[in-house]
Amino acid sequence: MQFALLIYESPEAFAAGKSDGTDSYTGAWRAYHKALVESGVFVGGDPLEAPETGTTIRIQDGKRGVQDGPYADTKEQLGGFTILELPSLDAALEWAARCPAASSGAVEVRLIAPQTKRRITG
Repeated sequence: MQFALLIYESPEAFAAGKSDGTDSYTGAWRAYHKALVESGVFVGGDPLEAPETGTTIRIQDGKRGVQDGPYADTKEQLGGFTILELPSLDAALEWAARCPAASSGAVEVRLIAPQTKRRITG
């Protein structure tokens, strides 16, 4: 089964992404990524640029509305995602708990939906 770990980070964590890479948060991410790859569960994933670089679009009453920056006014914003191949939700939760963002933000675990993809792609 494949799981997506959706990584929610604080503004401070986003700022660490622009650092020289010697800070403890970046070091924790390096160690976490290495553990994922070495265990053979890592499928893919990437960090995202800061929330203020995003744009949200909504269609209401047939008209397109565009909003720059993050839509949600929350402490944490979506910072990236990781896709893992694991045997169970329990295993996914174990890896999510080890994620550096879990201690300062949040990590949402979601099962990938291949059946839905097949219905969409034919």
